[in-house]
Amino acid sequence: MSRRLFSSWSLDRSARGIALLVLVATLSAPAVTTRLYAADEVEAFAFLRSLWFDHDVSFDNEYRHFYEGGAMADEGFRRTFLEFTTETGLRRNFSTIGCALLWAPFYAAADVGVRVAAALGSEVQADGYSRPYIAAVCYGSACYGVMALVLAWAIARRVLRIGGLDDGGQAAAASWAVWLGTPLLFYMYVAPPYTHAVSAFTAAAFVWAWLTIRDRWSPGGLAVLGALAALMTMVREQDAFLAIGPGLDFARSLLHRKAPRPVASALAFAGAFAITFVPQAAAYLALNGRIGPSRLVSRKMSWLAPHALEVLASPLHGYLCWTPLVLLAVAGWVMMATSRRTAPEGQPGARPLRWLGCCLLVMALSQVYVAGSVESWTVAGAFGQRRFVVLTALLVVGLAALFARVRGRVTRAAVGVLVVLCVWWNLGLMVQFGAGWMDRQRLDLPANAYNTFVTVPRRLPEIAYRYLFERQSFYRHGAGPTATR
Repeated sequence: MSRRLFSSWSLDRSARGIALLVLVATLSAPAVTTRLYAADEVEAFAFLRSLWFDHDVSFDNEYRHFYEGGAMADEGFRRTFLEFTTETGLRRNFSTIGCALLWAPFYAAADVGVRVAAALGSEVQADGYSRPYIAAVCYGSACYGVMALVLAWAIARRVLRIGGLDDGGQAAAASWAVWLGTPLLFYMYVAPPYTHAVSAFTAAAFVWAWLTIRDRWSPGGLAVLGALAALMTMVREQDAFLAIGPGLDFARSLLHRKAPRPVASALAFAGAFAITFVPQAAAYLALNGRIGPSRLVSRKMSWLAPHALEVLASPLHGYLCWTPLVLLAVAGWVMMATSRRTAPEGQPGARPLRWLGCCLLVMALSQVYVAGSVESWTVAGAFGQRRFVVLTALLVVGLAALFARVRGRVTRAAVGVLVVLCVWWNLGLMVQFGAGWMDRQRLDLPANAYNTFVTVPRRLPEIAYRYLFERQSFYRHGAGPTATR
């Protein structure tokens, strides 16, 4: 009996790995920084606070609260959000409604808690601004970041099975590497009120739904996928480009006559998308007088993607320089796209792994395209190329595929060393960014490398103490310009 239990336990190594990740994330919840720092954060939070308390999308009182209270006491914020109005006479908000909807359960719990505490004599204000409300949003983002990693792990396991590869812990190892080696960690713990951790979750949910329903493409499955596509778009508009992967997959299924009711399925997707998107459409109409983002946002786009190469490889701002772990994930996608392996004979819905690899590459390139089309492609003042956090699940799949295909002790050790170096690079940049040891406008690779591998290890005890007991000394407002969405 004990031998069977031990055997089962050892075979489920990947599940134990992701369970450990969830446990560590739960125990590290006190490390989540609960404050609003940047204009982007205030915009997303203002949607929730205004809808919950004022039942409208008029943000003048929210913006004045943060400006007059000192949280956003800079002239740029005042001019942008308290001086100008939209076409309908309301204050500008370049964010979307999706995060407000997904943060709402956490915010509601905070509101109930504050009101109960007030009835018992607490002096904490039930105004939507006090610390419990801010903390609820921050912890909500952290929770969605963890759920994104769990979904990414499940997606990676499914993909490995499709490819006829055993998951001997590779999916869990990839989840750990992406958590610690990409900006997702920063936007879960240091700046959680940004939309990026939530974006990672909605994208992972969308990819999981796609892989679940692609064997049959039933109308019900496409309706779920359409609703998730709308939710993903409502969190960050550019995330909608990820739908190109499932779209190509559906088109391929039509060519192979594997979608039994294609018209009904397509209509189900479109209908579910339209219904789910109603809150965002209503917000657009109220703010901009039309269904679409602000014209100021539209004018920032150049759809020929003139900055696509720079957004990837610029030594000052490039994604690959900020997050070199991506190169290993790309190697995994390429291995998938060039693989001839299929699932074991007779497995339902078995398809070549290479087609999935091609879809993932196209989805990743879609984000390079849209990020390279934005005038503010550098995202100067922000940590990392944060618009790519949406690729979290895809990165986990790529790394898991790489880990599963690598053979030989020396090669595996080399890949392991590279992963550790990439993780430490990300952690080192986080420390430098938060402590003000780097120019937050751009990378300086020689200086960043010296600090990462020399200064940070030498001063690690000091950094840990400050983060635990003097966190206000990190990421001070005014130490770097407010980032732009």
